[in-house]
Amino acid sequence: MQRVTVTLDDELMADLDRVMAERGYTTRSEAIRDLARAGLTRARIEAAPEAPCVAAMVYTYDHNSREVSRKLTAAHHEHHALAVSSLHVHLDHDTCLEVSILKGSVGEVRHFADHLVAQRKIQNGEVVIIPTTAR
Repeated sequence: MQRVTVTLDDELMADLDRVMAERGYTTRSEAIRDLARAGLTRARIEAAPEAPCVAAMVYTYDHNSREVSRKLTAAHHEHHALAVSSLHVHLDHDTCLEVSILKGSVGEVRHFADHLVAQRKIQNGEVVIIPTTAR
């Protein structure tokens, strides 16, 4: 292991201490290692759009909205090579949640996720991309 000395301003240190308390870290080193790993993963994803990945796309929408269900289904069929599986949940009378598991290149997955979230009447949407070595 390498020892590194880092100088942080008071505000950043307070933020770090807050995250440590919320997540249950026992040392600053553990917290900083995890934050560094997360940052490095994000940097790898952004730097390599052709790299393979898996992803979870989560979004909510009003199923009563005109044709939104049809458009979402069509988008999944148009990208059938990326969409591994989907879960559909009725949250209440009007709102549905869908979780789609995707597999492909980072660029393809991000493009598809951006396309889904941009659909009219999608209320919330996020994608979590995890780099992998599997194609």
